[in-house]
Amino acid sequence: MNLFTPDVIIAGCGPTGAMLAAELRLHGVRVLVLEKETEPASYVRIVGLHVRSLEIMAMRGLLDRMLEHGRRRPAGGFFAAIPKPAPELDSPYAYLLGIPQPVIVRLLEEQAIGLGAQVRHGCAVAGLEQDDEGVTVVLDDGERLRTRYVVGCDGARSTVRKLLGVGFPGEPSRTDTLMGEMAVGLPQEEIAAKVAEVSATHRRFWLRPFGAGMYSVVVPAAGVGDRTRPPTLDDFRQQLRAVAGTDFGVHSPRWLSRFGDATRLAERYRVGRVLLAGDAAHIHPPIGGQGLNLGIQDAVNLGWKLAAEVRGWAPDPLLDTYQAERRPVAEDVLDNTRAQTELLSTEPGPQAVRRLLTELMDFEEVNRHLIEKIAAIGIRYDFGPGPDLLGRRLRDIDLKQGNLYGRLHDGRGLLLDRTGHLTVNGWSDRVDHLADPAAALDVPCVLLRPDGHIAWIGDTQHDLNDHLSRWFGKPAD
Repeated sequence: MNLFTPDVIIAGCGPTGAMLAAELRLHGVRVLVLEKETEPASYVRIVGLHVRSLEIMAMRGLLDRMLEHGRRRPAGGFFAAIPKPAPELDSPYAYLLGIPQPVIVRLLEEQAIGLGAQVRHGCAVAGLEQDDEGVTVVLDDGERLRTRYVVGCDGARSTVRKLLGVGFPGEPSRTDTLMGEMAVGLPQEEIAAKVAEVSATHRRFWLRPFGAGMYSVVVPAAGVGDRTRPPTLDDFRQQLRAVAGTDFGVHSPRWLSRFGDATRLAERYRVGRVLLAGDAAHIHPPIGGQGLNLGIQDAVNLGWKLAAEVRGWAPDPLLDTYQAERRPVAEDVLDNTRAQTELLSTEPGPQAVRRLLTELMDFEEVNRHLIEKIAAIGIRYDFGPGPDLLGRRLRDIDLKQGNLYGRLHDGRGLLLDRTGHLTVNGWSDRVDHLADPAAALDVPCVLLRPDGHIAWIGDTQHDLNDHLSRWFGKPAD
């Protein structure tokens, strides 16, 4: 008999679900993750971790493990594949890390399990019944589980979202594209010359080297009519010949996929005790590689807030700030992917706009602004009036001993105090205090939330206490 009663059940053990499980376990929340697949994905898709996701991995002590399995690339040229150099970004982690998606999932799942989460593979959610005290989860084999909260991290076709009856409005797919990774039989110089020639008129076409003779291949899927079946290597060969006049001798695929440009956003991220995160809450074309990163960042925003609710110290509106903060971020990502998709069109109007934007991106400020959107380091949550730094994430700065992100591994709040005169008395079970007059900071003190965003800037105890109460609840007796 299984006596384990979880506080939170997470549907889906992809990057979002696994990251959320680890975040909850940092706060002692009992977590059960249900993953319908019994085995990891058979394909090895390389994805990119952008700057903010790399910062998050550093904040939780995971970055070194990720770096062992990834390949760094400059953080530039992502916006609509317009070839511009990487701008100067305000982060020590200003690069893209190409890493196999199954490796990310494995490392995050290992982190969650190492912290005490339970993961059950081959289990799918089939029903939900919630009341004032909790949620009953019905599995596809009829088993019933009881929990306090449920989070649907179960992807674009989310069962949890459908069971909640949450609308998923947006635009259906209009244009399909083939994407895969495979070996190529021609010399690299010949490939580069042909790609340069063809990509001048076909924006949804490229072959990019991934090392060891492997290439990322993208080509329009207009000649492949059956969307119900997975694409084959012959489909890629056919489309490459149609677009480029050669199939480049492609062979030995790692993985093959077909994607559309559907763009959808959940009407709500929360219904009572059930919440949505990752692709269950938003989908968009993969241009710019933002989807996985957006889900991981959802998880880090939600984790400490849901843990606070479970642990009993959350201020009343705290859990609702998850939707208030993250849904506008998703709206912005959907808009920038819509814009990038239009800029890939071969029609005269979008091409004219693309040429204009290409000129504008020669200005460092424009290039940086667009890359910061994709890298997610330009986000500023609305915490009310205050300095521009308020609501933004704080970069990893040098401290008297070590660096800032090394102090955030436990997922707690942090008062970084250059004055040495403030305290977190009453909140020390939730917030750490670091007095460091040498901290590389332009303001006297900052209060950081567990997700690394600045919740307060100032130097008076009374004002600090108000903001500690706002974000971390009532002080302990």
